[in-house]
Amino acid sequence: MTTRSPKPDPASMSRLMPEQIRITDVSPRDGLQNEDRRVPTSEKVALVRALCAAGVDEVEVSSFVSAAWIPQLGDAAEVFSQLAGHAAPGRDRPVFSALVPNRRGMDAAIEVNRRAGIRVVDKVSVFTAASETFARRNTNATIAETIERFIPVSEAAAREGMPLRAYISCVVACPFEGAIDPGQVAKVIGLLAAVKNAGRLDEIDLGDTVGAATPDTIVPVIRAARRAIDQFMPGVEITLHLHDTNGQAGASVAAALREGIRSFDGSAGGLGGCPYASTPGHRAPGNIATRAIVDIARVAGFETPVDDRLLDEASRFARALVGFHAAE
Repeated sequence: MTTRSPKPDPASMSRLMPEQIRITDVSPRDGLQNEDRRVPTSEKVALVRALCAAGVDEVEVSSFVSAAWIPQLGDAAEVFSQLAGHAAPGRDRPVFSALVPNRRGMDAAIEVNRRAGIRVVDKVSVFTAASETFARRNTNATIAETIERFIPVSEAAAREGMPLRAYISCVVACPFEGAIDPGQVAKVIGLLAAVKNAGRLDEIDLGDTVGAATPDTIVPVIRAARRAIDQFMPGVEITLHLHDTNGQAGASVAAALREGIRSFDGSAGGLGGCPYASTPGHRAPGNIATRAIVDIARVAGFETPVDDRLLDEASRFARALVGFHAAE
């Protein structure tokens, strides 16, 4: 007599499988936007393709902002145009996203897709701050005014079927106002509910813009943000965007994982860094390196499909673009 083994319970199997984290590499946009050297369009495209090969979940390719404001990203439409072949239907690739400051930027992103005849810009992002002073310095508007600008972007994103992310800068500290109360972050999230109600808002990205976060300071921000999201727009995902100015970004990632955060921004080679955090003669360390996030997550028992060797190649290429050779 033979006995059959019981079929595995899918729920039990899922509990045994390592949980995955999601990584957005922002080096082509946030990593390059403040560089003095004008990086050629072809090299930006090559960096994006290297990140695609490495297997990150999303690449923030560029920003549809005025070239007068950020000359380095004035070729956004051309970068996406050259990536159109990498965006063929059915082709396995990361999400391609772009920053858009207002409806004009959103229209430019939509036009790229129209000209390509396929979806190249998959997702768009808007940005505000938890600091009124930073918002005025960075966007020439109050927090409330920046959010008003997002309403038509949200409406268009809903029509186009494009996910929308909202960055909140300075969630831990501001270079002008100092420490930011987590309650202020929650207040901004409450204001952003109007954006979701207008069309869609899928993700809140908490930005530690000057790299001030420590495990002790980032955890209260995460908890305040989650409470506000649960109250005003349940189901919206939280992403964490850390800069490594003070060498605490890795420890903050580990703390965020313990708090249930599963989505992180990183930058190949650690490119980027807030110009407000630098001093004359000393460039502040940039965004946390994507490789560091991968390593920390794996040590904590999480999975990511990133190929280490190909990510290391992409990171070396990214650093070479800006003449930056610091180790990850």
